[in-house]
Amino acid sequence: MRKLVVSTCGTSLLTNLAGNQRGLVIRHANAREPAEVPAEDRAALEQLIQRGRSELAGADAQAQERLSAELNGLLRLYDGRLGDGGDHHWLIATDTWLGTAIAELISEVLETAGHGVEVKRIADLRTDDLGEFRAAMAELARLCAQELRGMAQGGWRVVFNLTGGFKSVQGFMQALGMLYADESVYVFERTRELLRLPRLPIAIDADTLVHEHQHVFRRLAAGLPVTVADAAELPDTLTMELDGQVTLSVWGDVVWSQAGPELLGERLWPAVDDKLRYGEELERSVAKCSADELRMVNERLSDLARRLHDNQYNPDRLDFTKLKTPHGRWTHECDAWASGAAKRLFGYFDDGVFVVDQLAAALH
Repeated sequence: MRKLVVSTCGTSLLTNLAGNQRGLVIRHANAREPAEVPAEDRAALEQLIQRGRSELAGADAQAQERLSAELNGLLRLYDGRLGDGGDHHWLIATDTWLGTAIAELISEVLETAGHGVEVKRIADLRTDDLGEFRAAMAELARLCAQELRGMAQGGWRVVFNLTGGFKSVQGFMQALGMLYADESVYVFERTRELLRLPRLPIAIDADTLVHEHQHVFRRLAAGLPVTVADAAELPDTLTMELDGQVTLSVWGDVVWSQAGPELLGERLWPAVDDKLRYGEELERSVAKCSADELRMVNERLSDLARRLHDNQYNPDRLDFTKLKTPHGRWTHECDAWASGAAKRLFGYFDDGVFVVDQLAAALH
């Protein structure tokens, strides 16, 4: 059976090489770009990265184990030898300078041994901002619930290697591994033993939950206001409360990531907010949409509802703009999807409510 190995990546390679410069690595671990690091420190870290590449290239298996926690776990998984190749690897890395650099060094080792490798850079997977870190956890949940689950259904055996990486990430990935991995492994303390944790014999009935509470889930997923009373029927583990408002918890993100895309591809769902209304032509204009196109339309309508609550919110995928010249009743447009035969959503304001009138090709 084909094997997909998912490894969390941290900074162990550089800290193990740094000696009395360990503090330098720790101090700049969250820098997104080299330019954010003072010139003297940047030069020292660049030398350290090059030294890591050089030492890994000439290292035997025992030296690789000492240099990198990630490779330590992988070598234990492969009984001390990476050279047979043939598997596929995901390296979960922060979107920081050092996190990406280290993942790429580990990738070079695995590719030299004949394995296929993808570096999955997770935005905001940093340890210095709780809000951004939570958003990164949501992205990890989506990655597992959608991409990883799809590969497992396609016949891949999924193994989580959690020996490396930041402890906060390892803990969450261990929980995800119990749902989505065939087994999770890590090197136990300072021994040579590989601890193996099998998948839990449970499943989340995400589809039923999301369908029963689709309106609340769609509002939560869109970042729209949801009160404690509105979310009262959802299991407590799926939500978090702050100042009387509710957001999805990380487990709520898991449930939505698993069932939400399929739900959104089923039909044109009713408007998710009172600031949004559908015109008579909208349903007719989406009648021939594929499930994937319907999903994108529903996602953009949720984005649009959020835009109507927050004038600063207008991501590139939405691009809500006023028409230079009104087209009949239409005064505004936004993207439905931008790839292939791109389509736009057109509409107008009516007494403070935006009416989405039709899905159509862009005006030229």
